[in-house]
Amino acid sequence: MAFDRRTFLGSSAATGAAVALTGAAGAPAAAAQGGSEGGGAASARTYSFTVMGTTDLHGNVFNWDYFTDKEFDDKAHNDVGLAKISTLVNQVRAEKGRRNTLLIDAGDTIQGTQLSYYYAKVDPITARRGPVHPMAQAMNAIGYDAAALGNHEFNYGIPVLRKFEEQCDFPLLGANALDARTLRPAFAPYSMHRLRTPHGRDVKVAVLGLTNPGIAIWDKANVQGKMTFPGLEEQAAKYVPRLRSMGADVVIVSAHSGSSGTSSYGDQLPYVENAAGLVAEQVPGIDAILVGHAHTEIPEYRVRNKATGKDVVLSEPLKWGQRLTLFDFELCWARGRWTVEKVAARVLNSNTVAEDPAIVRLLSDEHRKVVAYVNQVIGTSTQAMSSAEGPVKDVPIIDLINHVQAETVKGALAGSEWAQLPVLSQASCFSRTASIPAGQVTIRDAAGLYPFENTLEARLLTGAQLKDYLEYSARYYVQTAPGAPVDPAKLTNAENIPDYNYDAVYGVTYDVDIAQPVGSRIVGLAFQGRPVDPAAQFVLAVNNYRASGGGAFPHVPKARQLWANSDEIRNTIIQWVKVKGTVDPAQFASVDWRLTRAGVPVLP
Repeated sequence: MAFDRRTFLGSSAATGAAVALTGAAGAPAAAAQGGSEGGGAASARTYSFTVMGTTDLHGNVFNWDYFTDKEFDDKAHNDVGLAKISTLVNQVRAEKGRRNTLLIDAGDTIQGTQLSYYYAKVDPITARRGPVHPMAQAMNAIGYDAAALGNHEFNYGIPVLRKFEEQCDFPLLGANALDARTLRPAFAPYSMHRLRTPHGRDVKVAVLGLTNPGIAIWDKANVQGKMTFPGLEEQAAKYVPRLRSMGADVVIVSAHSGSSGTSSYGDQLPYVENAAGLVAEQVPGIDAILVGHAHTEIPEYRVRNKATGKDVVLSEPLKWGQRLTLFDFELCWARGRWTVEKVAARVLNSNTVAEDPAIVRLLSDEHRKVVAYVNQVIGTSTQAMSSAEGPVKDVPIIDLINHVQAETVKGALAGSEWAQLPVLSQASCFSRTASIPAGQVTIRDAAGLYPFENTLEARLLTGAQLKDYLEYSARYYVQTAPGAPVDPAKLTNAENIPDYNYDAVYGVTYDVDIAQPVGSRIVGLAFQGRPVDPAAQFVLAVNNYRASGGGAFPHVPKARQLWANSDEIRNTIIQWVKVKGTVDPAQFASVDWRLTRAGVPVLP
């Protein structure tokens, strides 16, 4: 059944906890004792079922890359999209029996592709008589039972999220997404599902949804004063006993939070970003956790709960619909109740199946509209540019991002007391496959430089703070001794730092000496040919993720904000190309930073 959020918001009857109860009223008749339809065990005292899970779908319905305008592919030949997931789900339901399965998601659903962007900004679902979001259409058709909120659900603002929630035939769960005024749940904390067993004794499965407390800083502009996000452990400890007291035989957590116990925003919040493993360890009464957010593949990971000594099974399917997690449960009826005897997890690879033709038919019109949109020509480029070497070299395509950002901030500060300060800019290599062709430039070319919905800010930094910022960024490189062999593919991602958490700063010159230890790598930092004065003031054009503490870079989150814009940076780039008409690297590209060892360049 569809969950009606009115039981939470705008109702004086709201109690701060509610439930979506689903059963199997439309399921086939139960198999006779001694057997079951595709999943019930032979014994009258046992029952098995499967919970399927996805996460970090990020707007992927089809196995299609809108930035390259062709079928998605990567080095591992993964496939993406809900159309592929649908085929896997159909296969599992056919094997297990649909009434012996549930399908859940761990968040980050409505942001990430141009398909999701189009229906948030170009033809928004919030418009009067607006369309139904393609992700809602696909997930409804596939038959999801519940989905946790991800942090990227908030990128387009609460109205878009609420409209998406309204369009879904399943509840969006977030036990730690609270109304800032009442501190009551702003979304359903959990859902309860009844599985009809072949033995006349139903199994009640509770799904508790937890989202990421980092939303409070990453999407501060959208949620401040409206919602608050306490820690996952705290809220799980509150709700799990409640679910057990309500008769839940099985408790599953769908957590948009990685398993590592780490955070990317330093000490700005007293909560851990990647807390799924800690929830398993600290909160008794949980049987399994579907993990999201970290974009890693974990087929099965067991964590021993400190209070009970029992293992909690965690699994994280790979992002974008590349994998489908299966939690296989075996239960036993004893002493008047069901008890979980065994839980195992595994993942299925979506590249082993074809897209479900029913999903393809359902959303083919939406797909064609978006393909036509992203292929609109907005300008020309005098030469081809690529981001392939962006992580290890100062390349023109990253300079383009920085140049647009710096020029935008300079224009915004014109006439202000800050107008005379030098404007620098930070950017990362967000995609190693981004490119601008020679000749015609389309929306998808420009948008491909910046796949995230970040917005632009201006923050005030000193020269000393700038140096600290760059030293922190340079942790990204693997320390490599002078004379040692160099493989560019192995120079980066030290300490598993992703590409988007390495910043190059435009407007100053410097070397990054990778032979030196972390904290002592920035050499020759200069502005206009002169060493940077530690006391000098600079304006840094910076994205809101970084300004809000994403990546835990020093100084910027607490630095004075001089200006901020609500438009996405990629839209700013698109508009810049439209206005200029011609993209000429000779007007903005220069080699301002390089990798060195003892003053000798690492790469030609």
